Amino acid sequence: MTAAMVALISAFGLVLAVELPDKTLVATLVLTTRFRGWPVFAGVCVAFAVQCVIAVAFGSVLTLLPDVVLSVVVAAMFGLGSLMLLREGFSEADEAGEDASRTGPSPLSFTRSAMTSFGVLFAAEWGDASQLATASLAARIGNPFAVGVGAFTALVVVAGLAVFIGAKLRSRIRPKLIQRCAGFAFAGFAAFALLQLAF
Repeated sequence: MTAAMVALISAFGLVLAVELPDKTLVATLVLTTRFRGWPVFAGVCVAFAVQCVIAVAFGSVLTLLPDVVLSVVVAAMFGLGSLMLLREGFSEADEAGEDASRTGPSPLSFTRSAMTSFGVLFAAEWGDASQLATASLAARIGNPFAVGVGAFTALVVVAGLAVFIGAKLRSRIRPKLIQRCAGFAFAGFAAFALLQLAF
């Protein structure tokens, strides 16, 4: 087995193990219950690609970024998302509007849905364990391209799983309930990011 293949498999396995129980999967799942699946998948994949390029380009330098700045940015992004989702989830809606919304996700444009998904996941992944693991592997193994491909592939697998689950949930649960749960989940992520400032 070549060194490049070892680097790719190592990065894939490590990032997959880190991300499956992480907020990345939950955030992508929540976005899919709010928007159509393909724009969400496209947006988060672009965010992952950018984050992987940053990680392998700068290697372990990312670990030197101030934790305070990272935590505040992540908390602000999730806090904003929480406010938007809770506002819509608790807004007054007549039964006809509620029934109509059960047939599909929000009718926003592909670009707007993808950009929203990109912004949320880009902020969530900045300084995340998977990005730091990718940076560390790139610095240690010395094959940044293979490490980057392995990490990106693992993130795409996680995103695909989250989009699939989110689409199934959307067709079975009332949209307002999904929005409320999503809003509270995002608020929890924001609180967690702020709590990291204390430690």
